[in-house]
Amino acid sequence: MNVGLVGVTGYSGSVLFELLLRHPNVDQVNLYGHAQTEAQSLETVMPQLRRRDNILPYNPADIMKNNQMVFFATSAGVTTELAKPFIDANFPVIDLAGDYRLKSRDVYKKWYKKEAPSTEYLNKSHYGLTDFTSSKGETYVSNPGCYATSTILALAPLVQNHLIDPTSIVVDAKSGTSGAGKKLTQLTHFSQTNENLQLYKVNQHQHIPEIVQQLQEWDENVPYIQFTTTLLPLTRGIMASCYAKAKSDVTEKDVRDAFVRTYSDDTFVNATEGVFPALKQVVGTNFCDIGYQLNPVTHQIVIVSVIDNLLKGAAGQAIQNFNQMFGFEPETGLNLIPVLPI
Repeated sequence: MNVGLVGVTGYSGSVLFELLLRHPNVDQVNLYGHAQTEAQSLETVMPQLRRRDNILPYNPADIMKNNQMVFFATSAGVTTELAKPFIDANFPVIDLAGDYRLKSRDVYKKWYKKEAPSTEYLNKSHYGLTDFTSSKGETYVSNPGCYATSTILALAPLVQNHLIDPTSIVVDAKSGTSGAGKKLTQLTHFSQTNENLQLYKVNQHQHIPEIVQQLQEWDENVPYIQFTTTLLPLTRGIMASCYAKAKSDVTEKDVRDAFVRTYSDDTFVNATEGVFPALKQVVGTNFCDIGYQLNPVTHQIVIVSVIDNLLKGAAGQAIQNFNQMFGFEPETGLNLIPVLPI
């Protein structure tokens, strides 16, 4: 099948392009820009890919004519406008941006500082958290954010099974610089990032309402989370260290059973009691590795979740949604072997 990709030049878009080129069910990947009027050589803007493809001008009619579906790997705010023709036509879309993740227009505007899609269009979007939902039969899939993926996967067994005080959730999340995208900022300048740790967007990160929205789907009594983000002096990876107060009658067995029930049959999530993961064990893969433990003294549960932000946190999960949407096996196109050592 032919697929379209809008936004190949960003980090997530370029990783997604690489995955699509390997996917056995993809015959051709057609590239499109969203802010250009003439075709552009991919080789001129991304010579490291060593490809002679052209990035074609954005035209919804041409995209729908020449492809069976389209991915958007664009910045926040772009698909709010560009996705409308595809939604109207019920044409399959997987959107890696945050435009259609939140169900409330007011919440989107507050956190993203942009105008939101209309409620009519938001209601047609499916939140593609692949470990808990299926995109089969959906036409517009909103791919979860990277911090949201790592944090939600860490907390899901506890929230779904009502094992914790819903007001006690604290998340200390850390990310490599690729999570900030390609746009140059003072925060990601080499001299500022190298050999340094920096907190940013404390209590203001746009993935906070996305996380809370999903947790409230499982337990409406979760009112908020305390969420802090730190920039790491490395390129890829997210580590989310999560803490929550266990309810008074909760035992180690209860916690263990919840994680086993949730993830024992999951292709891409590995959860282990008392063994906390290192970031490098997932970089270059689509896995989420989780370690968890109930502290018998404080009765706090600590859960540490690690992912590659550009794979499980973006392009890899987009391929999972693609596989679900078209009925392919979950691992298709995602049998990745990381470059070692990393």
